[in-house]
Amino acid sequence: MLDILTICYLIGSVTFILGLKMLSNPATARNGNLVAAAGMTIAILGTIFLYSYNEDGTDKKLTNYIWIFSGIVIGSVVGTLVAKKVKMTAMPQMVSLFNGMGGLCAALISIVEFDHLIKHSGEVHAGFLAIILVGLVIGSVSFAGSMIAWGKLDGRVKDIAFPGQHIINILILIAIVALAAYVSISFTPESSWLFYAIFALAIIYGLFFVSPIGGADMPVVISLLNSFTGVAAACGGFIYDNKVMLTGGILVGAAGTLLTILMCRAMNRSLTNVLIGSFGGGNKSASAGNKDQGTVKEITLSDTAVLMSYANKVMIVPGYGLAVAQAQHACHELEKLLESKGVEVKYAIHPVAGRMPGHMNVLLAESDVAYEKLLEMDQANEEFPTTDVVLILGANDVVNPAAKNDPSSPIYGMPILDVEQAKTVIVNKRSMKPGYAGIENDLFFRPKTSMLFGDAKKVLQDLASEVKNL
Repeated sequence: MLDILTICYLIGSVTFILGLKMLSNPATARNGNLVAAAGMTIAILGTIFLYSYNEDGTDKKLTNYIWIFSGIVIGSVVGTLVAKKVKMTAMPQMVSLFNGMGGLCAALISIVEFDHLIKHSGEVHAGFLAIILVGLVIGSVSFAGSMIAWGKLDGRVKDIAFPGQHIINILILIAIVALAAYVSISFTPESSWLFYAIFALAIIYGLFFVSPIGGADMPVVISLLNSFTGVAAACGGFIYDNKVMLTGGILVGAAGTLLTILMCRAMNRSLTNVLIGSFGGGNKSASAGNKDQGTVKEITLSDTAVLMSYANKVMIVPGYGLAVAQAQHACHELEKLLESKGVEVKYAIHPVAGRMPGHMNVLLAESDVAYEKLLEMDQANEEFPTTDVVLILGANDVVNPAAKNDPSSPIYGMPILDVEQAKTVIVNKRSMKPGYAGIENDLFFRPKTSMLFGDAKKVLQDLASEVKNL
């Protein structure tokens, strides 16, 4: 039986790696998810029916099938219903929520195993206890931080910052590390309360870690917390000597870390600053860059239709406003109409457009936009000088020139889409309200820019009608 279980774990590990590889390409991402899910199913069923453990010198198998399958069924039903009902605009919140649940599971595993260690073990091995503590701390931080991130993305939690908060964060982190080292090396049953003190401090650190971070930086935070959950899951794999759990956790942790680094580069942020929660939050992002810059120039639907219909190349820049309006299908319809008139249409995707990594890619894939038309930031910036019309749909901070020319701006230094290099820039927004970073966008007042106000879906549908009639 052990050999069969090992094979199940091997299959699970291989499918995780294949699935992750397939996720790197939008064309194979859906199948990658299915492959990894199939491997996980095999690993779970193998564990339930084939796993055995030693107790009182005898091998025993799992017998609490009612509890196990009740949890699986309830979780599957709830997860399926929630996933089917969630809107694309709320997908970042769901990612944060699910990621937080993963962190909580890892923390609960550590708590259960610590309790088991105290009650049923004689000598406590320092290395084993250290792994339990690492899983507890990282899982707790991931859970608490993900809940705050969920609240911020859902508009339920505001940025919370106070003087000296970063110093307090560092002190709490030092206290956690010091207590964990002490418990691992000098543990006695009488000092078991320190374990729960570490748990409480980790929860507090998770809350304080994310609370001051501004909304514009949430994609980085989500990616980082995702890597935390992967590391916590890997610790669970160590605790249970479960190869597939270890492999899955390492893959999630490594992928999340690499994505975090890419997000930091895309926003010109330091990973060290992410860890101490010192960027993108506070009052600076709410006030910097807000100044009277004059009036904006509006454009009509008919003029926009003429400009786009007789252009050689049109570049569309999707943003969160497109997601809010659920306008991706109308956008794809406009794209097809323009192409029928001989216009070349492409999409410029900023790495942190929307509210989580890959948000715009997923949104456009839902409406069957061809993957090869989605240009990454560097590719798009090379093509803007030869672009006749840029249509910006709800994007704000990722096209804000303040990132290049205003040192006082909270987004200064962040690489942006150089839409100004195109001949004409048209911006669709509901109003002149600032973007997620809370700052004014100087682009809207530039000579090349015209504003097309209105709901993105309605505007695109009307624009399609105008183009069709030309």
